[in-house]
Amino acid sequence: MPSARSETRQGVTMMTPLTARRRVGWQRIGEFIIERLIWIAGISTIVLVALIFIFLLREGLPAFVSVPLSELFGPRWYPIEDIFGLWPLLFGSLLVTFGAIVIAVPLGLTTAIYLGEIAPQGQREILKPLIEMLAGIPSIVLGFLGWVALAPLIQRLGAPTGLTAFTGSLLLAYMALPTIISISEDALYAVPKEYRDGALALGATQWQTIWRVVLPAARSGLVIAVMLGIGRAIGETMAVMMVTGNAANVPALGSGIMFQPVRTMTATIAAEMGEVAQGSQHYHMLFGIGIVLFIITFAINSLATRIVGQPVNRRRRGQL
Repeated sequence: MPSARSETRQGVTMMTPLTARRRVGWQRIGEFIIERLIWIAGISTIVLVALIFIFLLREGLPAFVSVPLSELFGPRWYPIEDIFGLWPLLFGSLLVTFGAIVIAVPLGLTTAIYLGEIAPQGQREILKPLIEMLAGIPSIVLGFLGWVALAPLIQRLGAPTGLTAFTGSLLLAYMALPTIISISEDALYAVPKEYRDGALALGATQWQTIWRVVLPAARSGLVIAVMLGIGRAIGETMAVMMVTGNAANVPALGSGIMFQPVRTMTATIAAEMGEVAQGSQHYHMLFGIGIVLFIITFAINSLATRIVGQPVNRRRRGQL
């Protein structure tokens, strides 16, 4: 009869068929458990997001029903007089986020290219941990630094006040940089070394290799880095609330639009939720702002998915 124990022949341990079958059985059980746990984690995440959205709809939809559409996107936000125009808050959020992305994306991508493709190993080992440490600074600390140091500097440079959309954009750009740099550098590192060697062997310069080969190959990762940076910027609350002036007005269009006080949607929720009466129209309107933020975030993620998926779809069509 076959023994369940392993046999030893000439110093080599050999498993009997029964032992091998038992080991395979335990491996299959372990794989099944891991697959079920992953499935449960994925379903739990989807359910959690769905519950959050349902809660937002339950608390925010009454505001959209009670406030006429013409007033809902009006130019004034003045809850004391039951005026709930979202346009100043939406415009302020988009303005500050746009300014932050204009600053952070070029600086973040060029820094990632330098770290991943040009910098010597010694510099990379020093700079990479320092950049990642920036992500650990609390936003309230950055907001305080912006309020006591950055805002007075901008005012001395000629702005009417230091608490402006430009101040918020600078601070948000600083906060988004670690995310953009780290993810972009990882995306560049994931490009196979053979791509670079092949381009250089064909006579391309280092810059031509980066521009024509490495960046297109890392496109999906770079897009994800930019989108996460946008999400980091548009979702920030405390730092923006401290340095943008919190003026719920639409800034005058012109060359000085960035140097006027604004208020963002996230800052409005944080500043007013603690003082609003539960169940009031003002209360439901704040949750309505949350719905608008949710829709904007969903649109950004959908756009990123579409951009990332275009090259894959073209390759699949070319293979057919």
